[in-house]
Amino acid sequence: MISSLRGTVLHAGLDTVVLEVSGVGFSVAVPPDVARTARVGHELFLHTHLIVREDAMNLVGFATADELDVFGTLLGVNGVGPKSALGILATLTIDQISEAVDAEDDRPFRKVSGIGPKTAKLIVVQLQGRLAAPTREAAAPAAPDVSDQVVQALMGLGWAERVAIEAVDRVSETASDADRASVGSLLRLTLAALGPAKSGGARG
Repeated sequence: MISSLRGTVLHAGLDTVVLEVSGVGFSVAVPPDVARTARVGHELFLHTHLIVREDAMNLVGFATADELDVFGTLLGVNGVGPKSALGILATLTIDQISEAVDAEDDRPFRKVSGIGPKTAKLIVVQLQGRLAAPTREAAAPAAPDVSDQVVQALMGLGWAERVAIEAVDRVSETASDADRASVGSLLRLTLAALGPAKSGGARG
């Protein structure tokens, strides 16, 4: 069983990433939010579930162990396969899933592509008592990391997203830990690297 992978991102699609681990490339199906944040050339850690079939072996990966646990629990519901379970986690948060099950409300599941009324009801019935209680108070949203904040600042100044990301990545490779931890410092260094001529000219 492959329960986790840590490697360099070789490719990031809409719902798949390819991770190179010790020279081997692993194709992993992931929720869209993981695919969106994966950056080619950067390290990524995933909690994974290996699905073995007669004709194939497929990996599914998640950013957190909790998502992986819920994925495994969903697979235990009659009529819910890997694609449907992944679709549920791509559409609903863990708390939303728990809340719907706790309230015996199958409507959120019926909104997921590929989940019909019968399967939605089965999810609610078969997941009773198998999920953690939903969080009653919304947690504070996680702050974007420093690099993302600098990219957003550069885009606000008119730089194209691709140019901003590449510049921040380039500067981060040689910047000190203190500079990488400070939005102001990393922004100043990146602007210096981009150069005054570019900042006043074409930004594509």
